[in-house]
Parts: sequence; structure tokens; C-alpha cells
Amino acid sequence: MAKKQFKAESKRLLDMMIHSIYTNREIFLRELISNSSDALDKRHYLSLTDSRYATNQENLKITLAIKKDTRQLIIEDTGVGMSAEELEKNLGTIARSGSAEFRKQLENNTDNVDIIGQFGVGFYSAFIVAKHVLVETKSPVEDKGYAWSSSGEDGYTITEIDKPEAGTKITIDLKDNTEEESFDEFLEEYKIRELVKKYSDYVRYPIQMEVTKSIPDPTEEGKTIDTKELVTLNSMVPLWKKPKSEVTEEEYNSFYQSKFNDWEKPQKVIHYNVEGTLSYTALLFIPSKTPYNFYYQDFEAGLQLYSKGVFILDKAKDLVPDYYRFVQGIIDSDDLNLNISREILQQDRQVKLLAKSIEKKIHSALEDMLKNDRENYEKFFDNFGLNLKYGIYQDYGIHKEQLQDLILFRSSKEGKYVTLKEYTDRMVEGQNAIYYAVGSSVDEIERSPIMPKLKKKGYEVLYFLDARDEFVSGIMQNYDEKKFVSISQANLDLDSEEEKKEIEEKTAENKDMLAAMKDALADKVKEVRISSRLIDDPVCIVADEGVSLDMERYMANDPMNKDRAITATKILEINPNHPIFNKLREVSTSSPDKLKEYTDVLYDQALLIEGLPIKNPVEFAKKITNLIVDAKN
Repeated sequence: MAKKQFKAESKRLLDMMIHSIYTNREIFLRELISNSSDALDKRHYLSLTDSRYATNQENLKITLAIKKDTRQLIIEDTGVGMSAEELEKNLGTIARSGSAEFRKQLENNTDNVDIIGQFGVGFYSAFIVAKHVLVETKSPVEDKGYAWSSSGEDGYTITEIDKPEAGTKITIDLKDNTEEESFDEFLEEYKIRELVKKYSDYVRYPIQMEVTKSIPDPTEEGKTIDTKELVTLNSMVPLWKKPKSEVTEEEYNSFYQSKFNDWEKPQKVIHYNVEGTLSYTALLFIPSKTPYNFYYQDFEAGLQLYSKGVFILDKAKDLVPDYYRFVQGIIDSDDLNLNISREILQQDRQVKLLAKSIEKKIHSALEDMLKNDRENYEKFFDNFGLNLKYGIYQDYGIHKEQLQDLILFRSSKEGKYVTLKEYTDRMVEGQNAIYYAVGSSVDEIERSPIMPKLKKKGYEVLYFLDARDEFVSGIMQNYDEKKFVSISQANLDLDSEEEKKEIEEKTAENKDMLAAMKDALADKVKEVRISSRLIDDPVCIVADEGVSLDMERYMANDPMNKDRAITATKILEINPNHPIFNKLREVSTSSPDKLKEYTDVLYDQALLIEGLPIKNPVEFAKKITNLIVDAKN
């Protein structure tokens, strides 16, 4: 038969497809196997109403073969095959798909037929690696077979052939190797097995290939001989397609460890099926430990995406929000529209719908673990709580409502983890704020000079042990209409009316001393005042409105902010019930210079207690020494 031209701009489209659409050349095998799976689906479906298509179930299969001597790779199926007219229509026109047309005919049929191909160019991906492609095919309802032959350059030929069995056989003549590219890997058994496992492991039909196997030589002890054995390369039944009730914990663990290269068992398995506008099956895992590179740029988040058991994308990062990037797993959807390379999702709307549904399921699973498996949830939070916090303050807090009940804080109540709801539910009468203290450890916070007053009043204090915690409270502002208040904030307002009156009286009595101390410190502080929050300690530093002491400390320790340090507006508070107060009163009238020296020492002491640097440590040490000497004299 004479050569025919493609019914589309063949050369230009083929070049575009090979060099632009398919960026990964090994994808060709996935596409051809998917087409074979389509053909087997069609034959099985048509056999239900037309006996001419009938065949035994075990005959429905895909066979691969390697011919190294002729540099050929063969993909053969026992599917529906094609007539001459179908060959002309489906392979002669790029972007015309028999599968898509077949599906269109079934739109009003209630039976569900899974057909992967949608655009008809998957077949042409063979030309990524082929210098020539031969397609031999026969329909079960025709006596003759037909061969389609092309080098992909400018046209094709279709000839009549004798073919005993129905189905399609594709023979790929691999391209010659060049200095830039080698195609020999596609003649190696290990590579073909690897690609089938990676892309087509869950195709529902057996994918078989004769492989070389070494067996003992019966004629000579200690030696082996090579023989050929027909093996099935794919597992066919995806674990996620099985009902949850039929999957054991051991199977989940084994699948996770092998699929995601983790020695540890997953901490949480989330396995569910959704039916509706966008149907899909999900098998998700929360790791039991933080991946070693989780907080590095080279960590790739995202879920594996399948379409009807065919692997499409390894890291579909758009399916999970950043704050759930620790989740690993698989999404398999029959309803997703994929573009012609099956590597990029075609419709953003579908991706957003799917992502929203997945996010809700993950959130629900975490809520359930928090409520019913608190010990495990706390282990999870130790590993990935930072991500949830990040989710609260990223994008100006738009996700805070859905994440705020998942975060945990240590607190002054037995040092255990507490949720914000648990905290607010057990607030004592008269408490109108959520109090927190910032520090690098529980011990550091417990030693804060302000903590005794809070404990005396029965107020629980959240321990912000992570530098990001204050960013979280800053974005949230409040929870359950209760404001977040730092215990180092100037207007803590812990006093009764009687206590406030007492402080006012003492302030009036000592106004000259307080003014002299303020003058001694100059612009280091906004004010020196009598404290109502101190019980045992002589002094403390608190921050006026604006930048907190904790934020100043964080910024001071950040190398990126050394040149643009942010400072809090400080207030020095003096404990009127501490012995030092009487000493200050004494020297304020007898020795103004000594008052200045005492004031400087107390100010630096208060800074050190807060974990803030002092300007001149040497001078501070000298003043301490002088005070010790004076005390002895």
C-alpha cells in the first residue's frame, strides 16, 4: 500500500511532542502499556454484549520482549485490536483517540469502563526512542490483520497481513546511540522491569516478559546455566484499592517502608475512598520520624498521583498544603483530566477540588488522633508541630482557624502539653487573658521573676519554647475571645483594686528616687516604677507596647538581623518588698552616685535574667566587685 501522510501537521507535532511535551523519555513504555490496558478494557467490555469478542480471562494480558541482536523492543496485547479504518483514524491523525471516542459512546451507559487514554498521542511517544515503529493488529471480528509502519518523519503505510490472534503487537526499532544519548538501557531486562514497577505496577492485567534466570548446571557441579522464564512483572492489585477491612497493619507497614524508603513504620495511616463529583482513592501516611532532609531545600513534598492504577506524577505538590507537607502517600483518581503527556494536570479547578478534599481528610485524621490517641499525637507534634505553626502564620494567618486547635504548648500545669481549648476551658475565675512566657527551656521560664505571681493567682502560663511561637500568637491575636498576653508585657494587669491603690501610694512616696533612677539609666528605659508582679526577686525588665523582649532577643540572635536589630521599649520594675528597696531608699538621699551604681547593676541584672545581652560585661563585673567590697566595709 502506498505511503500516506499524517492527517495533522505530523512532523511539526511529532517534534513538539518529543522535545517539549515528553521531557522524560522513559515515559514511552508507560504510555504504550496504558494503551494496551485500554485495548484489553475494550475487549472485555464488548465481550459482555458481543460473543465475537469473548476470550478467557487468563488470555487478557500484555507481553513484553527484548531482542538485543536487532535492537528491538516489543509490546504485545490480546486486546480489541484495530481494523484498517481504525488504524487510519487513530494512528493516522495525531491527537485523535479511539479511547476517547469509545468513552463518549458510553456516556449514557451506567456501566463503568476504565479507559485511560484521552488524547491519542501516547502511542506517538514511541518515537522518543524509536527510529521506526511497526504496529501489527487484528480485530476479533475481522479475518485479516493489518500493519501500520512509520519512521515518524513524514508519513506511514498500512498493509494487510496474516495475523492468527486478535490484539496488537508494537515493534520498536530503537534509535542508534549517539555521543549525547544512548538507548541501550531499553534493551536491558533490569531496566524494563524497573520501568514497569515504577509506572505500571498496578495495571489490572498481567504484564509478562521472558527473563534470564540462572539455575544449577545438571551436567557440572558448582556451575550455573542461563535459562528463560516467563514472569509477571506487575502486582496488578493496588493495596489502596483493597477495602480497609482486608488490609492488615503489617501490609500497610510493609507497603509504606518499601514504597517510601523508610526503615520506620508509619505513625498514622489514612486510607479512604471518595465518590462524587471527583472520585478518588487515597492511601496516606504520616511518618513516625522527621525525614533527615525535611527542613532543607532539597526536600520534595507531594503525593504520588495515579490514574486508574497508572503512575502519573511522583511529587504532586499542589495536592497538599505546605503545612501538611510531611504527609506521604498515593492518590488514584479515575476522574482527573490529564494533559497529553499525562505529567501535568490539565484543569486547575480539579486540582483545587482534590487538594481541598485531601486537606479536610488529613485535618480530620489529626483531630481524631488528638482526641483518641493523645500519646501518639504528641509524638507526631514533636516531629511536625513546627509545620502546623508555620501554617498559622504564613499568608497572613488565613489558615489559623483550621489549624489553631491542632497546636500544642507546654504549660505551667505539670509541664504537660495543652491545647488552647483545654487551656481556656480551665481558666480560673477572673482570668481574662491567655498568659504566655518565652524561653529556651522550661527551667528558664520557671526561674522567671514574674512566674511566682502568676502561680500565686492560680493562672496557668503557656510555655513558648520555640522561637516561632510568638509569631503564632501575634498572628492569632486571640483565641475564644481571649487575648494572648506575655508575662513580660508592661500592662499585665494582675492586681486587685486594693493592690493598685497600694502601688500608687508607694509610687508617690518614692517619686524622687524613681526619677533619679530613670535619669541614671537615661534612654535605656522609658520608666522606672514600683512593681506589683514581683514576689521574691528584686527587679525585672518588662516591655511597653510594641516589640516584646522576646522578639528583641530572637532578632538579636538571628545572624540575618545583626545590622538592623529591633529593640523593645523597656521599663525597669522594682520590688518594694525586697530588702534592696530599702537600700535604694537609703542611698537615694545619702549618696546619689551610689544610687546610680546600684541602678546600673540592677538594670544589667534584669537584662541577664531576660536572656538579653548587657552592653559592658567588664564594667558590670567591676561594679559587682565594688559593691561586695563596700558591703564588707
